Amino acid sequence: MTATIPRSGLRTRAQRLLSRLAAVLVVGGIVFGGTPAVAATEEDETADAATAQMHLNAGTTVTAGAPMLATVTLETPAGTTLSAGSIRLEISRTPLADGAALDAWLDEGSTDARLDAVADQPTAAVEEGSTSSSSIVVSTADLGLSAPGVYPVRATLTGSTADGEGDPMPAELTATTVVTVPPAAAPAVAVMVPITATPEDGSLLTADELAELTEPEGALTQQLDAVSGTSAVIAVDPAIAASVRRLGTRAPASAVDWLARLEALPNETFTLLFADADATVQAQTGRPALLEPGDLTALLDPADFASASPTPTPSPSATPGTDADDPALPDAAELTAIRGADPGILWPTADVTDGDLAAFGAYLGDQVATVLPSTSVDGYAGGHAAVGARELLVTDARASARLSAAVEETEDAVRDRDLAAAAGHLFFASGSGAPVLVGLDRSETRTAEALRAALTSIATPGAGLAAVRSAAPAAVKLTGEPDAERKAALTALLEDEQKLVPFSSVLEEPELMLVPERIRILRLTGVGPTDEELAVALQTHRESTRATLGAVSIQKPSAIQLFTAAAPLPVWVRNDLPWPVRVTLTTQPSDPRLKVQRTTEVKALAASNTRVTVPVEARVASGELRVEFRLHSPTGVPIDVPQSARVTLRADWEGIGLVVLGGIIVVLLGLGVLRTVLRKRREARQAEEPAPGNPPGT
Repeated sequence: MTATIPRSGLRTRAQRLLSRLAAVLVVGGIVFGGTPAVAATEEDETADAATAQMHLNAGTTVTAGAPMLATVTLETPAGTTLSAGSIRLEISRTPLADGAALDAWLDEGSTDARLDAVADQPTAAVEEGSTSSSSIVVSTADLGLSAPGVYPVRATLTGSTADGEGDPMPAELTATTVVTVPPAAAPAVAVMVPITATPEDGSLLTADELAELTEPEGALTQQLDAVSGTSAVIAVDPAIAASVRRLGTRAPASAVDWLARLEALPNETFTLLFADADATVQAQTGRPALLEPGDLTALLDPADFASASPTPTPSPSATPGTDADDPALPDAAELTAIRGADPGILWPTADVTDGDLAAFGAYLGDQVATVLPSTSVDGYAGGHAAVGARELLVTDARASARLSAAVEETEDAVRDRDLAAAAGHLFFASGSGAPVLVGLDRSETRTAEALRAALTSIATPGAGLAAVRSAAPAAVKLTGEPDAERKAALTALLEDEQKLVPFSSVLEEPELMLVPERIRILRLTGVGPTDEELAVALQTHRESTRATLGAVSIQKPSAIQLFTAAAPLPVWVRNDLPWPVRVTLTTQPSDPRLKVQRTTEVKALAASNTRVTVPVEARVASGELRVEFRLHSPTGVPIDVPQSARVTLRADWEGIGLVVLGGIIVVLLGLGVLRTVLRKRREARQAEEPAPGNPPGT
């Protein structure tokens, strides 16, 4: 339990709680001169900005007839000190009436019950930036709790002064929590822990991502460390297993070991839909069958399975062939299998209707059990329920929200408060005597320490889904209503996907584009994202789809001048995709007197610009015209928009140039002949003339 001083010190929670719980602003009241500091006043704004905090931990449960140990911790930041004072501990002997009263006490410090002082203990001064803890033992006689129930507890610091940058101010810190006295025979509590991992690109985890997630401090390793040795029910995304196995021999050793360790755990396990897809929105959009990720084998590289030695994957998979040129590849079922997982459990979003339950039966068989929160049913009385002949596993919504907050919390004191709240809600949920089920929110940031603390304090050892389903199901009615926004989002994403299907024919294997795209759609409209996250992701995804559709195009050509009647016409094809593409370039001149090669097959390399030359033969001496260029996939699908270039042809210059050149050659040859003749004549005359000093005829 936490309180702050001297400003409001309100602590907002960013966890995925119920909307009311997410609005929690204070753990306890902070009082100056008896005035609750629920909102900051103008005077507070001028006060010392630093805050002091007080935490109260009285444990989650107290056995009837046993003493209670409470720990009060005072913390001061730099620049603030607390003088010595006294801690007064109070408890109500009247239990809270229900879960709403429990939340009102914890979130607002409000209760109609009278609180009696059971201890008063002095506390030493706390220096700036320090922590001071006090343990208070309340004897059985002073405690006076014998009947099962959830009891309010409050600690108040009095007689202390807060000394910060301003003048010292009298400070009275108040922190609240609850303790639960369980019945002698408390019902079993089972806790479900979903394990998911979202890749950066939204498709399948890469080798680098798997290596990071499964290293000793990685998020996936933390999850297994926490549930190991507990009775937690594990709900795992089969896309994680597919990410590991599809890498074959390239899979990181830590990821292979993680998968083997998961399958070796004795915990009850079931698989979520691939990529944690949501069956509810699919049913509400009228899908005749659940969306599948597609042909996952298209994402396999045969080179990763070419080894003749057995594959290192720990789960059932195809045995690699001994022929390195034709290795055996695992199919989709083998890639996603989790050994020992129960295939008959579905965990969708909460807004399920009767029609959706019927659709689930058509998707997965009438024996499928659907997991829903207690807020989605009318007549909640434990974890096992039914709507007609259809089985439900119902999680207590309030306890699940508090426990989900606890496993995300890094501060022990705040975590203790959430655990105490979860235990209190479970007490009210167990009134029927039936086993109770808790379902944690999807999360990829839990720590092993927080999750293990939650499981240890809340889950009943050895209790799992079998214990919950052993109780007779309570007849309930569904209260969910279709979510129009999620339906619209899925419809829009599938419409965009249909635009990619014809475009993907530019690839030799269209599945390289379509399978990751389908997986991203499953994740976006899955159970994990909130409505706010979905709205942002939907806009980003649609922009990405438009970029993909424009990733292959003809670069806008500049004006071209041709000085010969037969010459190649240069064109550049842009390919921003990570794969090579095959397209057909169609060329159409505006003047039929210009002869061009009408079609040119182009193989454009990945993420590059490819130069294409189109042969041209002019049937006119010169002139200006336009040439239009279009791209089509091998199946004839138009790609991007046409481009055109202005071509100036000066083909007559070629003839003129030849004539001039020929004339020059003739002149040069004539001059050469003339020069040779003149030289010969000169040499002849010189030979006939007598030498100087000799008379003629000598």
